[in-house]
Amino acid sequence: MNDIDPTNASASGISAEERQWAMFAHLSALLGLVIPFGNLLGPLVIWLMKKETMPFVDQQGKEALNFQITVSIAMLVAAILIIVVIGFVLMLLVGVAAIVLTIMAAIKANEGVSYRYPFTLRLVN
Repeated sequence: MNDIDPTNASASGISAEERQWAMFAHLSALLGLVIPFGNLLGPLVIWLMKKETMPFVDQQGKEALNFQITVSIAMLVAAILIIVVIGFVLMLLVGVAAIVLTIMAAIKANEGVSYRYPFTLRLVN
């Protein structure tokens, strides 16, 4: 019925291994829930390991890293705004949005679709 082997390539031509590593690049940001700065270290390590050999992981790793840098900056601003109380609400909103968008990006990457996070500073090119 289907001539495409699901273990080797998706409809987009990206290998299953490459899609899986791209998904890990996004999901590794959830390390920030356990390890300080894990949200930055996870995507950075995967991107640095795979950027030369897997173009899709290079692209998605940079995207994940840029988003996590943006989230860290937003959390820093929210922490400063705790002085005027609104910081608590902002931290909650940024945290929930970061988790939801990270999971959405991981799902898209696993499907072989390039995901671009909204509201992201593109610092790593």
